[in-house]
Amino acid sequence: MEAAFVNGRVLLDSGFSEDCAVLVRGEHISAIVAHDDPRVQACAHHHDLKGNILLPGFIDVQVNGGGGVLFNDAPTLDSIRRIGAAHRRFGTTGFLPTLVSDEIEVMRAAIGAVQAAIDAGVPGVLGIHLEGPYIAAAKRGAHDAARFRLPDAEEFELVCSLRGGRTVLTLAPEQAAPELVRAFRERGVIVSLGHSNASYEQARAALDAGASGFTHLYNAMSPLQGRAPGMVGAALEDAGSWVGIIVDGHHVHPASLRVARAAKPHGKLMLVTDAMPPVGADSGDFMLAGQRVITRNGRCENEQGSLAGSALDMAGALRNTIAWLDVPLAEAARMASTSPADFLDLSASRGRIAPGLVADLVELDADLQVRRAWTLGVAAA
Repeated sequence: MEAAFVNGRVLLDSGFSEDCAVLVRGEHISAIVAHDDPRVQACAHHHDLKGNILLPGFIDVQVNGGGGVLFNDAPTLDSIRRIGAAHRRFGTTGFLPTLVSDEIEVMRAAIGAVQAAIDAGVPGVLGIHLEGPYIAAAKRGAHDAARFRLPDAEEFELVCSLRGGRTVLTLAPEQAAPELVRAFRERGVIVSLGHSNASYEQARAALDAGASGFTHLYNAMSPLQGRAPGMVGAALEDAGSWVGIIVDGHHVHPASLRVARAAKPHGKLMLVTDAMPPVGADSGDFMLAGQRVITRNGRCENEQGSLAGSALDMAGALRNTIAWLDVPLAEAARMASTSPADFLDLSASRGRIAPGLVADLVELDADLQVRRAWTLGVAAA
């Protein structure tokens, strides 16, 4: 049975359209038609958008927690369900549960939980992001440096073991040689560079070996300087890589965000939240790597004063991007959906509103607040 989304401003590949209807059959978009097409009336269900905005569902590749749950503390199927449900309230219809640096037993449990979620069809689960532990102590941020290491053969196989989903691995190129980057990439792992004090040359070598992204640009990485471009310089210069940015007003100054937008080719900048348990929860404080993290005014900070993830959701990131980067809604929406889908090599199935793609959709009102979201054609509870 088909459903029709009508009476809205729909973001298509060509821009916004106000005179079309989106037809959905099962999990997929079956057609984009004129609002007066006979097929619209023939649909069994009609979703009247009442002039609101219909966007592709948001895809967040860095979600540490939500709904009061931290993935590291509870790497289980139930935790993934709760985290996903918390973020769907803010338009996120696809996400990667993210594990910060931890012991191999926790990594094994986390990958097993994500595998179970994929096998069970938990809404929105697209894979896993392993943020470490192959990163640098000099740029550890809120990570526990005691857990940093390089993988042995058993751990390498574990990192590469997820089936049916994407694995993103954040590593530091001064810790992990280009040969290791290349080996992970050959096994299908998406390598992102971060938590690193690498030189420009080391970052460049990792890119040449197959790394394709940078984790939370500017944060926990060697800066751009005149005679030492560092990792930031490599990220801004490289035309083929994607960079994640946290647009919460705490991680990166708006001027630096605008520099990144000016430097990177269109489509290579993607919004991420680096979200922690406070998103979608009543309580703001939590424990991370044995330290209490205090959340005040949207800022998550550990006892040493280091940022420890964020309390940001994707709808908030979208609104901030429009306000602080002075970009149109269509561009900001693509930074939240199309670009991350491209980064994950999922553009054939997600990230846009087009026939044949999955029906991951989000409805926003005139104030860009989320009203409804659909994952695989099913409305969020």
